Amino acid sequence: VQLVASGGGLVQPGGSLRLSCAASGFLFSMYPMNWYRQTPGRERQWIAGISPTGLNPNYDASVEGRFTISRNNSKSSVYLQRDNLEVYDTAVYFCYEPPKGLWGQGTQVTVST
Repeated sequence: VQLVASGGGLVQPGGSLRLSCAASGFLFSMYPMNWYRQTPGRERQWIAGISPTGLNPNYDASVEGRFTISRNNSKSSVYLQRDNLEVYDTAVYFCYEPPKGLWGQGTQVTVST
């Protein structure tokens, strides 16, 4: 049972990223999924969640309109899309499955010139 996040990297301001989180070992389509992010010295912050069916995604007010969460149950994957990245989006991004308390390993996003 695991979540493996990928897609992070070094991006210039204004660029785009699509983070992926691949699940294995459980029936992915039955569970809600979330994305969090964390910067050094700060607590992990919830930013987005999505239901098992993919309907009604929800976002923290601080990121709503700037991030898009989606999922593909046939690929057991959840995604986080961000266009027009800004320096303060720099963080480690984690996927999370709440019922099991299962975390992905995190993927680093660095937005810098």
